Amino acid sequence: MRRVTAAVALVVLGLISIGVVAGCGGGDEKGTNPSDPHVAMGAHLFVQFGCSACHGEQGQGGVSSDVPALKAAGTGFSVAQLRQIIDGGLGESENPQKPYMPVWGPVISDSQVNDLVAYLQAGLPQVEDATPVAVPRDQGAAVAGAALYVRDGCINCHGPSGLGGVPNPLSEDKTIPSLSGQDFRDEFNTDQKIKDVIRSGSVIGKPPITSMPHWGGIIPDEDLDALVAYLKTLQ
Repeated sequence: MRRVTAAVALVVLGLISIGVVAGCGGGDEKGTNPSDPHVAMGAHLFVQFGCSACHGEQGQGGVSSDVPALKAAGTGFSVAQLRQIIDGGLGESENPQKPYMPVWGPVISDSQVNDLVAYLQAGLPQVEDATPVAVPRDQGAAVAGAALYVRDGCINCHGPSGLGGVPNPLSEDKTIPSLSGQDFRDEFNTDQKIKDVIRSGSVIGKPPITSMPHWGGIIPDEDLDALVAYLKTLQ
C-alpha cells in the first residue's frame, strides 16, 4: 500500500505522464562536455547517487513501471518542485515490490540539488564519463557486489566499506546505520535477512529523515546475492 498526500500523488502522476512523452538527450555515443559546469556536475551526481539505477541512464526510464522517466521533468516542474521532490521524497511505500522516491535531504547538499536540477532542466543530456560503474560478472559474487554497492548509491549513505557515520539528524540513532561490525552481523545473521531489508528498505520515508529506498522490483535476485556476498566480506 502506498501512502501519499493528494498533492504528492498528483506530482507522481505528472512525472509518469511526462515520462511517456520524453525525448532523447543530446550528445554522441561517448557524450559531450556541456558548457554549463552545473549541468555536467548534475550528470555525474545523477550517477553517483544511484538515480540512474531507478530512473534509467540519463533518466530514460525502463527499469520499473513504478518509476517514471525524467526526460521532460525539467520543463514539467518548477525549480522549487524539483528541489522538494529530491529533498523530501514522494511519500511512503509499504509494499517492497513498489519502489518509491526516498528522502535525500539530510544526505545531499544544496549545491548538489541545484546541479541535479540544472541537469534535469537541460533535458538530461549524455555527458562524457557520467556513466554508472561497470559490474564485473565473471570475477565472483563479492566483486560484483562491491561494484553494485557503488553503482546503486549504497556508498553515499552507508559509507565506504559500509562503515556508516553519515548524519541523519532526526533519526533515532542520529546517523545512517553501518553495514559492518558486530551489531550488524548479530541483527542480520542470515543471507535472507539481509536480502529482505534491501528489498523492503525503510518505511520511515518521511522528511526530514533520510529513508532507504525499496529496492524490490529494481534489484534482481542475482544482484541481491552479489551485494550480500560483498557485505559479508566487510569487518
